[in-house]
Order: sequence, then C-alpha cells, then structure tokens
Amino acid sequence: MPINPASADPAALDRAYLLHPFTNLKRHQEAGPLVIERGQGVFVYDQNGKEYLEALAGLWCTALGYSEPRLVEAACEQMRQLPFAHGFGHRSHLPGIALAERLVGIAPVPMSKVFFANSGSEANDTAVKLVWAFNNALGRPHKKKIIARRGAYHGVTVCSGSLTGLSRFHQDFDLPLDRFLHTECPHFYRYAESGEDEDAFSTRLAQALERLIIAEGPETIAAFFAEPVMGAGGVIVPPAGYFEKIQEVLRRYDILLVVDEVICGFGRTGHLWGSQAFSLKPDIMTAAKALSSAYLPISAVWINEPIYQALEALSERNGLFGHGFTYSGHPVAAAVALEATRIYSERDIVGHVRRMAPLFQGGLRRFSRHPLVGEVRGLGLLAGIELVADKETRRPFDPAAGVGATVVAIAQKYGLLTRALGDTIAVCPPLIISEAEIDSLCLRLERTLAEAEWVIARDI
Repeated sequence: MPINPASADPAALDRAYLLHPFTNLKRHQEAGPLVIERGQGVFVYDQNGKEYLEALAGLWCTALGYSEPRLVEAACEQMRQLPFAHGFGHRSHLPGIALAERLVGIAPVPMSKVFFANSGSEANDTAVKLVWAFNNALGRPHKKKIIARRGAYHGVTVCSGSLTGLSRFHQDFDLPLDRFLHTECPHFYRYAESGEDEDAFSTRLAQALERLIIAEGPETIAAFFAEPVMGAGGVIVPPAGYFEKIQEVLRRYDILLVVDEVICGFGRTGHLWGSQAFSLKPDIMTAAKALSSAYLPISAVWINEPIYQALEALSERNGLFGHGFTYSGHPVAAAVALEATRIYSERDIVGHVRRMAPLFQGGLRRFSRHPLVGEVRGLGLLAGIELVADKETRRPFDPAAGVGATVVAIAQKYGLLTRALGDTIAVCPPLIISEAEIDSLCLRLERTLAEAEWVIARDI
C-alpha cells in the first residue's frame, strides 16, 4: 500500500527503518534520503514533484527508461497467468525457455546454455563456482585461482566481492577470500609511464599478467574475469591492443575468460555486447541490469559447450547439478526480460545508441577544458569525467575532501542525478535518450561544474 504523505513522512520512516547500500550511514541519518516517487522516460520525480534527468539510468540499468508500457504489461500478464514456477528437479516454464533460447541466439560467440540468477553479483558468484566445477570434472583440483583486475567491480557478495578490485568493498568485510588475485588496472590516463603510448602500456600490462600467472603457477590459475569497459571502478575504457594481448596470454596458459557484461551488455557501448566492441571471446559470460531494463531482478550466465559437457558429467556422477536459486529464471522476471530483448531489436536500440553517441561523447568531452577536469573518457552512452586538483600534473584531490560527492550533490540541485566513483563522475543515461535530452544533460552538467569550481575553490 502506498504511503500516505498526509499521515507519514517517508524520509523519517526511511531513516528509522532502512539500512541503505553504498551510503554513509551516519550522514544519512542527518541528511535523509531523496525520495523518488515516479518516473517517465529519462526523468524521475521526487515526492515534491521536482524533475531530475536520470543520468546514471538508475544504477547503469534502466536502459529503456521509466514507465515503458510493454514491460509493465508483460509483467502483469505473466503475473496473472503464472506468478511463480521454478526450474529445480526437471521442472520448467515457457518464459524461461523462451528467454534462454533468445539469449543463446544473440550471444557474441557460440554458447551452449544459460543459467538464470537474480543479480550481477549472483551471476558472477555462479560463474566462479562453474569454473571450479569445470576443473574438478577435468581432474584438475588445483586449478582454482581466479584473476581479476584492480579497480574492477563484479559485485559485493562474499565471492563476487572478492573478484571486485576496489579496497572500499573489502575493508571490514574480511575480503578478498583466498584463491582470488588481482592484476593491474588498464587505466592509461592514470597509470601509463612517461613516454608510453597505449600499445606499449597494453604490452606492459599483459606482461605483468603473465608474470603473475607464472609466479602463482599456471596449473593453479583457472580463469580471468573482466568487464569490457570497467564501470564502478571509474568507467575505464581499455587502451589499444589491451584485450588482444591479454587473451593471447590466457590462451597460452589454458585459462578461461569470463566476461562481465552486467553494465556493457544490451547496447550500452554501441554494440549489443561490449565483447563485440573489443573482440572478446568469452568462455563464460554474465549479464544483468539491462536484461530486464531493471524492471525486475534477473541475471544470466552463459556457458560454452565444453563447460556444459563437464557439468553434465559431474551431475551424472553426483546425481544432480547442485546449484540454483529459488528465483532462478522467475517467470515474471523472465517474461519482462524477454519483452525487453524484443524491444531492443524492434526499435534498433543499438543503432540509436550509435546515432546518439557522437553527440553525447562530444558534449561531455568539451568539459575536458574545464579547470576541474583531468579527463573525459567513454564509449557509446557510457562516460566518466575524472576530476583533478591539477590538470598539468594530473594530481588527484585528497580523497578525504569528497570532491566527487560535492559535485554530485550540486548536480542534484540542478536536476541531474549521477554518481561519484571516487572523483570520477559517471554518466550513463537510459539508452532511449534523445538529442534534446542530451543537450539538457550537458547544460545541467555545465551549471554543476561552474558552481562546483567556486565551491571547491572556497572550501578545499
């Protein structure tokens, strides 16, 4: 039942009862939440009716915008017909079957089967377990270590949080677990050495990966996890030649490639898959977020035929495949996701992204001249604006100053919702954004940076 504003203060109830993710809990008790009441297209509206351009598509996820009637109707129709069914013990249902067929058919490389989960974290957790099971099936019980990258984000469950290469998600949670290793972050702007071009930087990082593999023992390394474009780590676009060189190393040592398409999948980069943008050949692939345009929780894990054959052999030996969730492939979520994939195809969302990307990227890259901005980087309808204390030396701000959070707060005042990744401002609007809405986004951001320059000069 909706809260009646006349009888209850939603902000007060929020502070009294909700434990918020990714939030400064002490500050939240003082400041309270921004309570969003409704959404339409690329805009959301708070309980007072104020309009905000949702420049992060919620959390990189509401690709088709808010209030898409076809997705609402798909959920309602499925809810009326079959509100729940599961896939345990040889059971199935039509939406799950149809969605699996659809997803295998549009995968960037040949895949055999799809497993459904409920979030990107669960999908990446599942991928790790499948990698371990695969090596057990092949009689390689010691080939279990997983390599991810510093700055990567793959989730926050115990396993996916160990994959994540951001210390703020490890501290106080006793992560990462054993078996999880991290290699260098491919952030050319921040980590390239003097005189090094992108190709040389990529070569150095591939060599560093190979040294790590050799030091640990190639017979112990099972898989390498990577996002095509790193999202929550700062919107890091890989430098020239990076994935080509990395994949060569993985092939040399018989190491599986797991591609995390949770943010990049379904058109965000101007390709249906980020893997296609960088010629990645995953053995396992994960996706979530835009799979249902975030209307309902659902994620997917694709596996190739050799991995499926290994799992089949294990299940025959053990009596079953011992992994799954109550809500794996929930029929309502599956029906919505299936309808979302139809919309992506029928409306040529990938083509729309390609048409909008030059305006979007060009509009943001003009802020490269701003005194606070060190670099603007991105691909398709995905971008990051890195703020620096000194443009010439690329010196970052003291993290304790909270410059990124300050800029995000100012943007909210101007009706622009985005997110600070440290001192990188992430911009990732719904894929349906129009030219006029991109202009509006850039205007709101221009006003934000103008005020931020004055506030930061005064306070920092």
